[in-house]
Amino acid sequence: MALFEARNVTKKYGDHLALDGVSISVPEQCIFGLLGPNGAGKTTLIRIINQITGPDSGELFLKGKKLTPGDVMSIGYLPEERGLYKKMKVGEQALYFAQLKGLSKDEAMKRLRYWFKKLDIVDWWGKKVEELSKGMQQKVQFVTTVLHEPRLIIFDEPFTGFDPVNANIIKNEILFLRERGATIIFSTHNMESVEELCDNITLINKSKTILEGNVYDIRKQWAANEFDIVMEGDIAIEGNGEFSVLDRKFENGRSTMKLKTTGTGHADLILRKALNSGNIISFNPSLPSMNEIFIRVVESRN
Repeated sequence: MALFEARNVTKKYGDHLALDGVSISVPEQCIFGLLGPNGAGKTTLIRIINQITGPDSGELFLKGKKLTPGDVMSIGYLPEERGLYKKMKVGEQALYFAQLKGLSKDEAMKRLRYWFKKLDIVDWWGKKVEELSKGMQQKVQFVTTVLHEPRLIIFDEPFTGFDPVNANIIKNEILFLRERGATIIFSTHNMESVEELCDNITLINKSKTILEGNVYDIRKQWAANEFDIVMEGDIAIEGNGEFSVLDRKFENGRSTMKLKTTGTGHADLILRKALNSGNIISFNPSLPSMNEIFIRVVESRN
């Protein structure tokens, strides 16, 4: 069941059409990638979901019911443009935002202690925000986004400012939130993160939806009849009229090859040839990356 739906949403700013009949359906307890080039309309849709602005036409639903102003309390939003008050102390600010989201002071303090300890930021409580690095501020804002345990969480470029170690920490926390029942909309230009985290995606370009679906299914659809095979020993499979060998290397006692079938060939032919040549360790379709697909789809529409 979809936790959130947008149906045929259109939005104009003057003569500029920001969204043109865009629809998305975000399954419950899913990490949903909202993708697109700069200026595609992603931020406009996020602002509409958060009720910062309204659509010119179209409908939005949360848990099957039309979105209302009160539903903003059920949404957590980490914007790309960070919004912490530089002169306030970290702890005071985190407590302030928690109470804005309806938590009592006692409950807010209990949850803040949990998250500050979990992310190893207890020592920052009494520091002013301006004393923190960009990545440190990002951790604090992550906590204020998820503290009230919203049903729907929107992360807009959540890894900005993080080094690889802290980016990995936040990735793990996002997965942890999903395991605990959260539904997440994840907007990013980092396609590697999309492959690691997202279950489903929608790709918007020039205000329209141009690609949507399950990440693995999309990668299979865009596969180019290529296969990766790993075999024991120094094995060289020779190509023929039905398949060609694109790449081969031998290391650590294993041969790794990339093969591609022709118009008349199919995977079974490669598999039979390999079985006659030695012991197969693995045999898998070679799937294109989401980055490759993103570029191909967007360029085909420009």
